[in-house]
Amino acid sequence: MNTKFHFISGLPRSGSTLLSALLLQNQRFHAGMTSPVGALFSSMLNQFSAGSEFGPVIDQSTRRRLLHGLFDTYYAEQADKEIVFDTNRLWCAKLPALLDLFPGTKVIACVRNVAWVMDSIERLYRANPYENTKLFNDDNERNTVYSRVETLAQRNRLVGYAWSGLKEAFYGEHAQSVLLVDYELLVQAPDKCMRLVYDFINQPWFEHDFSNIHYDAPEFDQALGLSGLHKVRPKIEKINRRTILPPDLFEQYSALSFWQSSNGSAANVIRPKNSAIA
Repeated sequence: MNTKFHFISGLPRSGSTLLSALLLQNQRFHAGMTSPVGALFSSMLNQFSAGSEFGPVIDQSTRRRLLHGLFDTYYAEQADKEIVFDTNRLWCAKLPALLDLFPGTKVIACVRNVAWVMDSIERLYRANPYENTKLFNDDNERNTVYSRVETLAQRNRLVGYAWSGLKEAFYGEHAQSVLLVDYELLVQAPDKCMRLVYDFINQPWFEHDFSNIHYDAPEFDQALGLSGLHKVRPKIEKINRRTILPPDLFEQYSALSFWQSSNGSAANVIRPKNSAIA
């Protein structure tokens, strides 16, 4: 399979589905919502590793071949595409393996003020009041907005895991292979942001239609108990609204946007500079 692989990762509710929907407009590309490849990747690693029955009989070259073959097999139907973007929040924590399997690969990490990430998830939760979403394991976790946000922020849960993996990639030795795209800038200046994405992956520009976007995954969202999770509005536009989080929660999680400063990091970040994108 001659297809080149790149990856989409970062925080939930930060534009990864929107970015995938835009990339899908380019017929040379394939992209989508979170795929099962990341989970399969982790499961295979567990079978190879110390303590596994099969670890001692699977050498390093075989491990690489099997993991590389996972991508080729899963995306076999996309063999006509020049580039496939696989989306999963775990990829930020797997950069050493990804760069070994796919030299020169790039990771586009979608980010957003963490308080607004929490606000977005809470808003979806409240929009489904007759459903106990699978995001929470029991009544103790889902009781109030405080328990819900605290649960999501844990290092092994939806937001906390993604945030930790993103921070690892941002300050790690492979940070130059990562581009952070802020959701607010993507919706305010989609043309400029997408041009920088194309520059980052060294691809010729494609004229996107930012007023005619299509993406939805209702079956997946209903199975999770959170309808609307992956529904993209047809037109990109900034929507101003007040948060539904209590002020103390909003202030607490607003302070977690470490990517606002590049000190100690070689990562690429799309951020406003002198009223432009730089």
